[in-house]
Amino acid sequence: MASPLSRRSLLRAAALAAATPAVSLAATGRASAAVEAPQAAVTAAAAAAAPAAWTVQPFALDDVALRPGIFATKRQLMLDHGRGYDVNRLLQVFRANAGLATGGAVAPGGWEGLDGEANGNLRGHYTGHFLSMLAQAYASTGDQVYADRIGTMVGALNDVREALRRDPRMLSVTGKFGTAQENVRGSYQYVDLPSAVLGGASAITLSAWVKPTHNANWARVFDFGNNNTRYMYLVGRNASGVPRFAVTTNGPGAEQGLNGTAALPLNQWSHLAVTIGAGTGTLYVNGTAVATNTSMSLNPAALGTLANNWLGRSNFSGDPVFAGAFDEFNVWSRALTAAEITALQSNRASATSAGRGNLASYDFFETAGGTFADASGRGLTATLRRTWGGPSHPGFLAAYPETQFIELESMTSGDYTKVWAPYYTAHKILKGLLDAHLATDDARALDLASGMCDWMYSRLSKLPDATLQRMWGIFSSGEFGGIVETIVDLHAITGKAEHLALAKLFDLDRLIDACAANTDILDGLHANQHIPIFTGYVRLYDATGESRYLTAAKNFWGMVVPPRMYGIGGTSTAEFWKARGVIAGTISDTNAETCCAHNLLKLSRMLFFHDQDPKYMDYYERALYNQVLGSKQDKADAEKPLVTYFIGLKPGHVRDYTPKQGTTCCEGTGMESSTKYQDSVYFKKADNSALYVNLYSPSTLTWSEKGVTVTQTTDFPREQGSTLTIGGGSAAFELKLRVPSWATGGFKVTVNGSAVSGTPTAGSYFTVSRTWRSGDTVRVTLPFRLRVEKALDDPSLQTLLYGPINLVGRNSSTDYLQLGLYRNAGLSGDLLPSLTPVTGKPLHYTLNGTEFAPFLEGTEDPTHAYFRRSEPRVVFGTTDSGVANPAKSDGTTLLDEIWAGAPFAGKGALVTRVRSTVNAWVTAGLLSQANGATVVRTAEQATYAP
Repeated sequence: MASPLSRRSLLRAAALAAATPAVSLAATGRASAAVEAPQAAVTAAAAAAAPAAWTVQPFALDDVALRPGIFATKRQLMLDHGRGYDVNRLLQVFRANAGLATGGAVAPGGWEGLDGEANGNLRGHYTGHFLSMLAQAYASTGDQVYADRIGTMVGALNDVREALRRDPRMLSVTGKFGTAQENVRGSYQYVDLPSAVLGGASAITLSAWVKPTHNANWARVFDFGNNNTRYMYLVGRNASGVPRFAVTTNGPGAEQGLNGTAALPLNQWSHLAVTIGAGTGTLYVNGTAVATNTSMSLNPAALGTLANNWLGRSNFSGDPVFAGAFDEFNVWSRALTAAEITALQSNRASATSAGRGNLASYDFFETAGGTFADASGRGLTATLRRTWGGPSHPGFLAAYPETQFIELESMTSGDYTKVWAPYYTAHKILKGLLDAHLATDDARALDLASGMCDWMYSRLSKLPDATLQRMWGIFSSGEFGGIVETIVDLHAITGKAEHLALAKLFDLDRLIDACAANTDILDGLHANQHIPIFTGYVRLYDATGESRYLTAAKNFWGMVVPPRMYGIGGTSTAEFWKARGVIAGTISDTNAETCCAHNLLKLSRMLFFHDQDPKYMDYYERALYNQVLGSKQDKADAEKPLVTYFIGLKPGHVRDYTPKQGTTCCEGTGMESSTKYQDSVYFKKADNSALYVNLYSPSTLTWSEKGVTVTQTTDFPREQGSTLTIGGGSAAFELKLRVPSWATGGFKVTVNGSAVSGTPTAGSYFTVSRTWRSGDTVRVTLPFRLRVEKALDDPSLQTLLYGPINLVGRNSSTDYLQLGLYRNAGLSGDLLPSLTPVTGKPLHYTLNGTEFAPFLEGTEDPTHAYFRRSEPRVVFGTTDSGVANPAKSDGTTLLDEIWAGAPFAGKGALVTRVRSTVNAWVTAGLLSQANGATVVRTAEQATYAP
């Protein structure tokens, strides 16, 4: 009998289409207001919500518990990282963009932060990944700490959106004398003064207390001007890092200026003052005159009435906004004396002989609101503003202004220093919020996600189709990641027609049409810009029934796997694809971007829901057990997730687990990969009549619809098999056990100790159908065999695979290792007898003095993923014929052709293969008759492993 499900499960059922495409995130039984519901109602809701096109469905993460093994060990490292990392560091850029206090938090750096690569134009992406990771961690473990962290982040992002929706408001901080206005770095905020502020004075004093928090050059304390030709400014740091005052009516070349002698200290209050009178200008720093110019012919009167009178903003658009605090800004229509300037150091102006500025005087006494009162008596109220104004729609949420999105609409070529994939970043935030909602029922997260889609629709729906096609084709500014998938997932919850319409606005027709026609146009394309697009297009097929989406996705997958796939399951070189079939010709230090593997796994999984072709799960196993596991370093770290960006396949490459300070896209997807290892171990048929066992991984499945559990006990891949035990009750269903394509001999299944009839076929599913009862035990035996895979464009360049595991040589040489493997090959074709096992280290072997180890081990050893095959002489069973191993023009050797006939039933079958192959080669003139006879005789005399 299936147990009653919680309110959380009901919500999951109602939103199954949204929850399951990427990874089901339910936290069954953990909702704060759980209520029981009849099982039939739950099942009906789930069936109604699942896409009709899905013939199989995944289980939620909390339906599958990882048991001890390599996955649980790797996951724990990431769980600990997620538990301990200060999320305020990730929220810093969001809060700063909204002008909110950041609490002294420091963004992690790399791609994530105000000082990140390309002007920090990708900031915010990592926060979305982190939210998804936390959601998966909570769904998998039920540990409240992850839900609490999600709540903190969602609450902060909600505050950020509210702040962005309104005009900026004062951030009151402790000032020099009382309160002060702080412009948080990254807020793009400044104070706008009325045009009459200078009053046409011919003599003037300007005085301000400032507390800079960043050392950017050319950030204005004030700038009064019309443009970059007529202006008067004061900066805390010029190009030399010292204060500068300048005035001009004819641009930078005609500036009359004053330069200080020392940099202003950061995070300390400094007093700056400028006086102009009778042709003399003086710059004061903390009451001391540091520069005097007796030849100043310009003054405010010469400038006239100016349009832009700003504190903290420059009339030069490329200059930074001042980051720091302002206190007591005064303007007098005379040049104060040195003594008067000195008196301002220890008192408010109102308490000195100078008095308040008679042209303008701002005390910043306010503690709220967005305006500042003028105490000069002239009533020149100042207003706090943003340089970019504000969002075009109240749903906008980002860690930077909307300007990147706006500028993309007119771009014709990419420039990531100006626009770096804003919709990609929007996708990460959107998905993090949706995952947060699905894991914790937080309505705020759903509202934020829905609002983001409303905002995107309000922008993109107004653009002509030609503009959209141009935008989405731009590298990398137009990259939008998996946003289509997430929007369709959200639409399954909101039901808003605008959301489905929005998803279709990301159609990249040139790519869809080419792939639908099975025309390969991938050469030269950025790999990860395009892989996640197709997962979204499959979801669009689910939502619309338009077959071109699904056809294009299937054909696209076949253009990558295997024609552009390395042995570890990864793809791409320096983020891009080369020509189809070029593997050896692309080996470098920048192969296999980790994001690509993450997203190909998602696409493979999605396609399997529609078409149970075992090739999709064969690929899933390959990439998961090799690149994805191997991309995570086997080390704990509180600050970094320790995930690779590229995985170099050149000889002697050492994996870098902290590229670009650890906040690239791949660290983000790596966090997600590490907290959903169990997402594809089991699938169920849509009508619950069958259970697919896709991966042999230690785990326990709770199949509530059937009222049973399935527990896998295995140390796979260190164990060549798995035991599945049924628990909980009695249920009839087909158990579909995956027979991997590499399992070419010896795959066996027993139920309760008795062999199951039938002939398992490699690259298929073996079905056992019965009424299962608690205690039933299924034993699967999967013998491994060591084999090679050859580079498509150079058969002599090969990689070793033992069962599903890629074995890599650990050797510091930067030249390809030269290896021979036929010397002691078994009659089965297994090359393993040529290697020597390492005692006490499962899956470790040595050959020619080099240790070979599983790629999945996240070490910093120099590795050789590929080697150069070298079989100079014909050898059988350690017996050397003395005959040179001849080769055809394509590189295929005599031994290659002989052993291609494996497995052999016995020695006689091998000798027969040797004789027929030798005869063919002698006839073709590739081998002399005498040498051929020697080869056959050696084969007859040799002894072979099984």
